Amino acid sequence: MSATLLLLQLIVILVTARACGWLLRFVGQPNVVGEMTAGLVLGPVVTGALFPAFHAQLFPKDSLAGLSALSTIGLVMFMFIVGLELRAHKGVREQLRSAGGVGLLSVAAPMALGLAIAPALHSSLAPAGIGRWTFSLFIAAALSITAFPVMARILKDRGLTHTRFGQLSLASAAVADACAWIVLAFVVALVGAGDGYGGLAKIVAGVAILLAVLFGAIRPLFARLLRTHAPGGEPTLPVLACLMVGVLTSAMVTEWLHLHAVFGAFLFGAALPRDDRLLDSLAKRIEPFSIVVLMPLFFALAGLNTTSSAFVGGSLGAMLLVLAMATIGKVAGSAVGAKIAGYPWRDSLATGALMNARGLMELIVMKIGLDAGLIGQEMFTMLLVMALVTTAMTTPLMTFFSGARSAMAPLPSQ
Repeated sequence: MSATLLLLQLIVILVTARACGWLLRFVGQPNVVGEMTAGLVLGPVVTGALFPAFHAQLFPKDSLAGLSALSTIGLVMFMFIVGLELRAHKGVREQLRSAGGVGLLSVAAPMALGLAIAPALHSSLAPAGIGRWTFSLFIAAALSITAFPVMARILKDRGLTHTRFGQLSLASAAVADACAWIVLAFVVALVGAGDGYGGLAKIVAGVAILLAVLFGAIRPLFARLLRTHAPGGEPTLPVLACLMVGVLTSAMVTEWLHLHAVFGAFLFGAALPRDDRLLDSLAKRIEPFSIVVLMPLFFALAGLNTTSSAFVGGSLGAMLLVLAMATIGKVAGSAVGAKIAGYPWRDSLATGALMNARGLMELIVMKIGLDAGLIGQEMFTMLLVMALVTTAMTTPLMTFFSGARSAMAPLPSQ
């Protein structure tokens, strides 16, 4: 692939992502919805259908390796920051008791619905060689994901981070995603094991060793290093280089274990010492380039993996079924959990609306499933549309359910 073509691809992707994000901001949507839409627009469903010759010349299959490598680096850096943010976010520990119930129900309900519909989807949508149980578990995990970063950004933009249901939603999302990612890692390990339970045992042992090294050795090592060379939370360039080597090494290990690289990057971020100043410093250095330049490449590649066959005939019905089960499971499960925890119905339903956001996290799950051979392009397209629609409906549903008075209710003094 020529450098000229790669640069042209980057220009087209970035301009389309910025344009879609700018347009959708006028209807109250976060940038991630615009970037997800840009990926769909650049894929075969829109551009490929309207301008097939141009699309084939701009994105020939043999030219996508460079884009894929760049997007993987962006994904790894993003998940590293997510790991840091999940540990550093205030409110998770304070509301863990209530959030535990909400988070578990917000996972259990869509998982149950996913397991219920997966057998009907398996015969026509599962790749050859993927068993019904493995496929069903992946669908269940995919429907149960919540976009913690998107949720946090929506609440922050609207000044609702410290409201009662805002804090509950953030803490619940942390619990929910932990459960969903454990299930997803198990499913991917089942496929990656290849040689049955012996291979699965090797993967589990490898992850256990990685966790022991990260939390038993790497965390105290970096704690001393940061105290010495980043006392104000601002790491020096050599320390930053060490952090990047650590992220990439951890990502490489989980990739080598037949899990996805994102698991290693996330675990490395979660293992670092909790320091809000360090988080702010790393976010300022890593997030702008990662989110503005590299992540749109990931959305574009996701769009290139879609297929128009998902929008016709029985596939369209299957897509609507997936969307309905994902939405009903998340909103109802979360709302019931919040109501049991003692929250009024308005706040409970607003929490459910926020938990229904899938955003980028769902695309990461889909990419893992596609890379592992758990799903094909048709199922991938259905999940992409589900992620886009559920994320787009989050803000309108939250506003409708909460109302101005409930949304701005302060947290109790305790």
